[in-house]
Amino acid sequence: MTSDAAGTALTTHRCENGTVKAVRRVVLVVALLNLAFFLVEFTVALAIGSVSLFADSVDFLEDALINLLIFAALRWSAARRRTVGSALAFVILIPAIATIWMAVAKAFDPVPPAPGALTITAIGALLVNLTAASLLVRHRNHRGSLTKAAWLSARNDALANLAIIAVGILTFWFATGWLDIMVGAGIGLLNADAARAVWITARTEADPTP
Repeated sequence: MTSDAAGTALTTHRCENGTVKAVRRVVLVVALLNLAFFLVEFTVALAIGSVSLFADSVDFLEDALINLLIFAALRWSAARRRTVGSALAFVILIPAIATIWMAVAKAFDPVPPAPGALTITAIGALLVNLTAASLLVRHRNHRGSLTKAAWLSARNDALANLAIIAVGILTFWFATGWLDIMVGAGIGLLNADAARAVWITARTEADPTP
């Protein structure tokens, strides 16, 4: 190897290490944000009996776990990242299962959740998810399925929060719990689609060309 080639390889290695460190810092911050708001939203969801907030709160816990796992896994080989990415696809399905369980239970007694608490909590969740998405957007294509999982989760959660805010506003006029139940089911479908995308990306991930 010539001295120029060696120098280029060393520079590339340093740049890659710097990028990995930057991504790890970002996903750690996002994980802590998600964990903190999970506690807030889960408490409110149980207090007011909201399916959509319950589903979204489990999303926050899922996102915290995903980002903590990414924090540890970014230094692993592509083969191990493929395995973790595939596992994350199943992890993302957990909120969908939890949502279906609560939605079925709520369908037997569709009492509307308190619209004020629902709307305010959803606005808070939207702000957290927009912050997370803005932090992750630069790194969403780094290392394939891992950071893509984090990006998809933040994006989907922000979309879900907009729907929950709409439910909260509409519930002021329409005293029914079915709006909340339907949005909760929609959040489950978003998670299922994200799981599919992460699974496909993980299966096609390969080691970088030397």
